[in-house]
Amino acid sequence: MSIRVEVAAPTVAIAGDRALSIAGFVGLLIAMAIGGWGVQWDIRWHLLIGRDSFWIAPHVMTYAGVTLSATIAFGMVALERVRGRASQGWRLAAVGMALTILAAPIDDLWHRLFGIDVTVWSPPHLLGLAGAHLNLLGAMLVAVELWPGSSRRRAIGVLVAGTLLLGTCYVTVDPGVQTAFRRGGAFFFAWPLLGALGFTFILSLTARASGLRLAPLVVTVAALGLHVVGLGISDAGFALTQPVPAIQEAIAADPTSPIAIAHEMARRSGTVVGRSFLLRWLPILPAAVLTLVDARRRWIAGGIAFGATLFVSAGHMLAGAPSLRHALPAPGDVVLAALLIPPAALAGSAAARWLARRWPSPITPPA
Repeated sequence: MSIRVEVAAPTVAIAGDRALSIAGFVGLLIAMAIGGWGVQWDIRWHLLIGRDSFWIAPHVMTYAGVTLSATIAFGMVALERVRGRASQGWRLAAVGMALTILAAPIDDLWHRLFGIDVTVWSPPHLLGLAGAHLNLLGAMLVAVELWPGSSRRRAIGVLVAGTLLLGTCYVTVDPGVQTAFRRGGAFFFAWPLLGALGFTFILSLTARASGLRLAPLVVTVAALGLHVVGLGISDAGFALTQPVPAIQEAIAADPTSPIAIAHEMARRSGTVVGRSFLLRWLPILPAAVLTLVDARRRWIAGGIAFGATLFVSAGHMLAGAPSLRHALPAPGDVVLAALLIPPAALAGSAAARWLARRWPSPITPPA
């Protein structure tokens, strides 16, 4: 009897630690979703209202999510150290949160120095987004560490983390459309070029880590749903807070600002600023092609197929957008994009393959 007690005690402790890790993983995903919706609302706030202060409602929502995410990530790293273990996933998640937290005061200082902006491509915004990417990669790795390759829970956890990661990548890549508006020519393809690299990496990695062939299609459709929910949350937030717009003054002060360009693009397209779904629909068809090719095993064919499909579909849809008619590329620019976008997607696929093979218990054998 005494022998059984000695064996059972550590077993119970291990089970308790595992349950705590699972709870932390779920909590981290919820917190990152809250933070992501806060960022989406913040972008719309800048577009429709203008910046009031550091403590505007979407900032509070964003940093509530960040605070909760950081608390969970740092807490799990501390627990792992106490238990004498080393989870690469939680460490990566904590590093990501450290970068995101560092970006907050830098962002406030940036706005104080340079005024209102809604561009994602400012140094503090990119730093914060880099941290979010690392955090969600860490979350995906936590799912890989927690459950075996055949586990349904692992697949679900990886899919949810992949959806949030893709949503974060969307926010990072979206300004490429304004680059097309501003510069035209070869820069007309800035969005699909950046997307080919980032989207392919995330979708291929999610397919490999989840073991599901359908993962790329599931994640892109889920990311669209995530965007729709975010719009609903921000609409409710505006109705609740009823902020006073100061956007026309901001546009008049700088007609070339990202905010002014966003309004001009919406005017030309006959759409409502901040409510376009085009950039969330576009990756779905390439993701379906990637699913057919099977990103888990055919990384070369998958990358090229995704990039080629994104080039054709994005080029066609963007060329048909009234807001970009003045910026249509010349034939030489189209050829250059055709030569660059599939290799960019192939690079993303190769990076996903390289990373997945270094994670615990790989799903599929090397292709």
